[in-house]
Amino acid sequence: MTAYWAESALLPDGLASSVRFDIEDGYFTAITPDQSQGNAQRLPGVVIPGLANCHSHAFHRALRGRTHHGGGTFWTWREGMYSVAAQLDPDSYLALARATYAEMALAGVTSVGEFHYVHHQPDGTPYDDPNAMGEALRQAAREAGVRLTLLDTCYLAGGLGADGHEPLSEQQRRFGDGDAEAWASRVAAFEPDANTVVGAAIHSVRAVPRDQISTVVAAAEGRPSHAHLSEQPAENDACLAAYGLTPTALLDAEGALGEMTSVVHATHLTDDDVRRLGDSSSTACFCPTTERDLADGIGPARALLDAGAGLSLGSDQHAVIDLIEEARALEMHERLATGERGRFTPTQLLDAATAHASIGWPEAGRIETGRRADLVAVRTSTRRTSGSAPDQILLSATAEDVDTVIRDGQVVVERGQHRLGDVGRLLSEAIDPLWRNA
Repeated sequence: MTAYWAESALLPDGLASSVRFDIEDGYFTAITPDQSQGNAQRLPGVVIPGLANCHSHAFHRALRGRTHHGGGTFWTWREGMYSVAAQLDPDSYLALARATYAEMALAGVTSVGEFHYVHHQPDGTPYDDPNAMGEALRQAAREAGVRLTLLDTCYLAGGLGADGHEPLSEQQRRFGDGDAEAWASRVAAFEPDANTVVGAAIHSVRAVPRDQISTVVAAAEGRPSHAHLSEQPAENDACLAAYGLTPTALLDAEGALGEMTSVVHATHLTDDDVRRLGDSSSTACFCPTTERDLADGIGPARALLDAGAGLSLGSDQHAVIDLIEEARALEMHERLATGERGRFTPTQLLDAATAHASIGWPEAGRIETGRRADLVAVRTSTRRTSGSAPDQILLSATAEDVDTVIRDGQVVVERGQHRLGDVGRLLSEAIDPLWRNA
């Protein structure tokens, strides 16, 4: 048994003081406010639950600070992404993902949903182990100290145009399995373990033809299932032209929405789309730092929550890895869009930042007896946080203020240092060769 103590902690029923946390076998056995420190280990600042990064493309971390020449668009950004993807193999992917997940851990993330579609060799030929790239991600997460939800992604078409779905381009060949049945067969061979949940994803209505969606839905039954949705107006226009339906209505018609489904971005929605997502109890995963970096727009987060949808957060392309910033941006973007403050309460922002259940870890995300013992200590004496009310810490702190991260009772980050050592060096060693060879 291990015990920790903190002056302040955000518990399910609100802010508590002088809280003792008793942990055994990776789970909380007691959470007791108004206690003296005694023999417990002291955690600095205010303690919050472990954060959930519900949408990640680990290899996109190599693009940070590399995509701004000449401005460009989402579509020109995508060409740079393809260039990086073309160079990855299981070893280089392991190095990049391990460093990226370690950066997440430093930011307080204890679970990550990896939207994984770099499956095969660059020419589309499977590796000897068809799930070698997924195994690299599994190992990377384990070594970095975060739980992994592998959202293995079905990616079958190169786009959706006026004449229907286009074949995969040369750059996209390694993403595809031929058809949804072959994709499902490969995914079935990837077994979960104590640190890995295996989920599924429909890349988008652009990349998965309608007649293939039901196969993905059937294979994903009982698992977390994600999909990119209405990130760009061009996606909506193409879907309407091809099917006479918005992307949301198409997924709904094919049975792809529901309590286990998260739609990522959900930026350009109609009122009917919002209603469908709410009625189906789907979750909308917003990635505000990516959505602003790519000039995608501001999605209707408040309207979705009011309609009955859940909210989660992700760092997506990792222009920023800071779930506290993602949570704050959820509120700030609403303020910009509506001209009103207080669109979300601090508790609602924390709920979105700790939505582990949406990626298959329902026992995480709350500091509560019987739950997984995840704790994140955020310093309240830095130049950013000094003077902040502890229950409003998400409105002032950044990832740099995270001092200690405990996942399943194990210390992953202590005094702002990851157990793997210098994460900046690990990132440089993984990323620099990709650009030397570009």
